Amino acid sequence: MPSLTLAGELVHPLPQRALWWPARRVLFVADVHLGKASTFRARGLPIGAGLCGAIAARDLDVLSSLIAEHRPVHLVILGDLLHAPEAKDPEVLGAFGAWRARHPARDLAVTLVRGNHDLKAGDPPAEWGIDCRPEGVALGPFTLVHDPANAATNGAECYALAGHLHPGVVIEAGGRREKATCFWFGSRVGVLPAFGRFTGCVAIRPEPGDHVLAVGPGAVLPVPGVVPARARVM
Repeated sequence: MPSLTLAGELVHPLPQRALWWPARRVLFVADVHLGKASTFRARGLPIGAGLCGAIAARDLDVLSSLIAEHRPVHLVILGDLLHAPEAKDPEVLGAFGAWRARHPARDLAVTLVRGNHDLKAGDPPAEWGIDCRPEGVALGPFTLVHDPANAATNGAECYALAGHLHPGVVIEAGGRREKATCFWFGSRVGVLPAFGRFTGCVAIRPEPGDHVLAVGPGAVLPVPGVVPARARVM
């Protein structure tokens, strides 16, 4: 499991597109986009009945496996839990309700840092027991935001963790070009990959000294020529 030191804290980027902070037992994810398929169906795309709930359940099952492996006490979602108002359909609500029943608030605190999609979708149902916060909330040495562009105005003295960009990297090997989702750690801001599988990714332009780790099948891999095997960011 690769590791980095951010703001003096050891963290682990995980192949399930999450970041694990063992000292505080906090799991970070970003851009879950529950109900994106439901939104597309509501807006006229031909997506079959049952598929929307299955897509949501698949991502939540991955989250459950992470919880079983690492035993966090706190899950932080760095924005965009729900994709749109239409995401609050019975299939998606039922899938998350069942997930929350398996991981009740007494065992797992959940914080949502509101992202641009959350502001449109509205806060999740109160019975989900999610603490919804604006960008800029502090957690230890970290500032939690959704859009990395907002990090400078929300706790400039802290290292910011963000999402929003759905970062990806283009890898060339053997004459082939492949795009992979990735973690992107700069000097002051770290951007997590989109957790939801029903999302795409956008190729980033790292600055010199940035650390980029591509997410592969079952592994997080340093991008050749960009990332050392073990990186110390701060």
